[in-house]
Amino acid sequence: MKTLTIGIAGGTGSGKTTITRNIVEAFGSEVSVLHHDSYYKSHDDLTYEERTKLNYDHPNSFDNDLFIEHLRALKNGESIESPVYDYTVHNRSKETERIEPARVLVVEGILIYAEQAICDELDIKIFVDTDADVRILRRIMRDVKKRGRTLESVVDQYLTTVKPMHEQFVEPSKRRADIIVPEGGRNRVAIDMVIDRIRGYLRSIEE
Repeated sequence: MKTLTIGIAGGTGSGKTTITRNIVEAFGSEVSVLHHDSYYKSHDDLTYEERTKLNYDHPNSFDNDLFIEHLRALKNGESIESPVYDYTVHNRSKETERIEPARVLVVEGILIYAEQAICDELDIKIFVDTDADVRILRRIMRDVKKRGRTLESVVDQYLTTVKPMHEQFVEPSKRRADIIVPEGGRNRVAIDMVIDRIRGYLRSIEE
């Protein structure tokens, strides 16, 4: 089975998830999604307090060897057991999520283009480019409502690691993208273009 691999990167709160959701809604079971942020390294050796002080916005915070191994397995038509990360305790959980191969594989994450080895596995690389003030507001809403964080902790993390790591790693990685989508999920023209490209691919392998 030939798999079309589509990378979707961009800063925190840029709209990556919205674009991914639009693709899944358009093609259903033809699409599988691999989330880079499920592959944060496990830190069972550290206390909760120690884990809260780690820099989770640096490329080294990810288990990229396992991520690439799983990405290649899905491309080869094999199912995988993806890690599940628990943001409330800042550590990988004991559970896993089974992901089945599909004809379209969306690979989503903030720092996926910072790693050339990941870029080499992708057929299409999309970067979602959204203003910083919009992104931080979205992150605050998400982390407070869904991840049990306090407003103070979210702002502190943004200023100490998220913003500087974005400037050092995420923003420069935009140069590796094939397509830059301004304003993320609100850019209906760009989303429709991506969906049309996928539709054309699926049609071509059926002929």
